Formats: sequence, structure tokens, C-alpha cells
Amino acid sequence: MNRTQIRTHYSTGVSRRAIEQALIAAGKDLNHLAPADLWALEDFHTMGRIATSQLVDMLGISLEDAVLDAGTGIGGTARYVADRCGCKVSAVDLTEEYCETANWLNRLVSLDKRISVRQADVTELPFTDSTFQVVFSQHVQMNVADKPRLYREARRVLAAGGRLAVWDIAAGDDGEVDYPLPWADQPGLSHLVTADRLRGLIESSGFTIEHWDDLTDQASTTMQTLLSLPPSPLGLHAFVPDFARKAKNLTHALAERRLRAIQGIARATTAEG
Repeated sequence: MNRTQIRTHYSTGVSRRAIEQALIAAGKDLNHLAPADLWALEDFHTMGRIATSQLVDMLGISLEDAVLDAGTGIGGTARYVADRCGCKVSAVDLTEEYCETANWLNRLVSLDKRISVRQADVTELPFTDSTFQVVFSQHVQMNVADKPRLYREARRVLAAGGRLAVWDIAAGDDGEVDYPLPWADQPGLSHLVTADRLRGLIESSGFTIEHWDDLTDQASTTMQTLLSLPPSPLGLHAFVPDFARKAKNLTHALAERRLRAIQGIARATTAEG
């Protein structure tokens, strides 16, 4: 998937307006909004805030850590980390519309002084070497064909001993998946590899795996529960087109193990390459 295709897939032109309408419909006062008011609609990945909080718990991020959310979407992980850990967070996303929406939401919840958002490609990060102690990469690599470059860039901007936090979807057992999916409307836009291949790519980019867990069963169960909840104005459906069908296809593929959900922590140990 090239840059133009990515922007086209994720851009609707109405993300901010749609989220604003959803918040108002849910009875939220936009002049007195807290970070917790956004949790149901800001984490654009499987299991949402549950997955993000699990990674943050394992990382033990300190106030002094510099954190990068690489592929931030509308900024959910960046806001959660900045609010919970009190640290400075940089965030990048390729989609200009998402960056603008993230900045708007950061201002609404008074986190714009802690979070810096830039439009950028995760395979060409606009930061100097060894800038960060933590890099988050959640549900990004499925859109990236050049995965070695993705992880070499993550390693480059991490200081020695820094950690890469991964929450991703991998190819599973034999069987085609049904489209659309949250990251791709058709097969040509998806770049899945197996979990073993994904791990190998990270390790060969200068990382040592400290935690690697297949959470497919938990992801499937959680997604089934989320899909069964009563309708609410707040949710990813507020700004993601055809989200119900995309989430249903993802959930079925996880349940049938045609897709896998992988959680990982990797420590930067050697020079990338």
C-alpha cells in the first residue's frame, strides 16, 4: 500500500465533525471534556483501550521517558500515555485528517502541551537517533509492505535499552479472510505476515524480544462482547466508514484463527540493520 492509498483508505473528510456530533449525542460537554470521555472511540485497534492499557502496564513508563506513538490515528494511545504517565509524547500519522483530529482532541482535553503531533511516514520518522525510550506500534504494520524499514526506523529513534511495544494482527492458519477489514477494503491493500515472521523481522532489526504472546482467543472473545453491546453514539463507527462490517469480519477471522493477535515488547539492544 503506497502513501496515497493509505491516505485515501483512512480519510473521509468528516472525522472531526463526526466525532464532535457523536460526543454531543452522548451528552458530553465539549467545553469540559476529560480524557476518559474519549476512551470508547479513540483506540483504532483490536480490543481498543484494553489492549493499550495492557501494554502500558507492562512498560512501566516514567515521567522522564520520551514516548513515540508511531501510527497514532486520532491519538488515543498518545493521550492515554500522556494523561496516565504524565510524560511527553510525540505522535505521528501519515493521514493529515487524523493528525488534525488528534490535535483538536488533544486541545479539548487539555493535553496539547504534553503531546506533539506530526504528519509523517512510520518508515521515515522525522526524529534524530536515540530520541525515545518507548515506541508504540499498534496495528500499523498491516499497511506496511517494507516491514524491515519500519522496524529499523523504530530502532533508530530508540535509545539503547529502549522498548518497542507491539500490538498487531498477523496471518493465521490457512484460509482467506473476508473483506473489508479495518485496515484494508480489499486484499491488495493488506500486507500480513505470520507471527513467526513478524517476530523475526523485529529481532533482525536490533531488538531482543522480552515478551511475545498470542492473544487471539482473548481478542476474539473481547471483540465478540464489544459487538454485542447496545448501540451507542461513541465508538469507532463514529468516524470509520462501514466499521460494523469491518469489525465483524475481523472478529470472525480471529475466532477461526485465520488471523492472529500478537502482543509484544522488544528491547533495543544492538545497532539496527
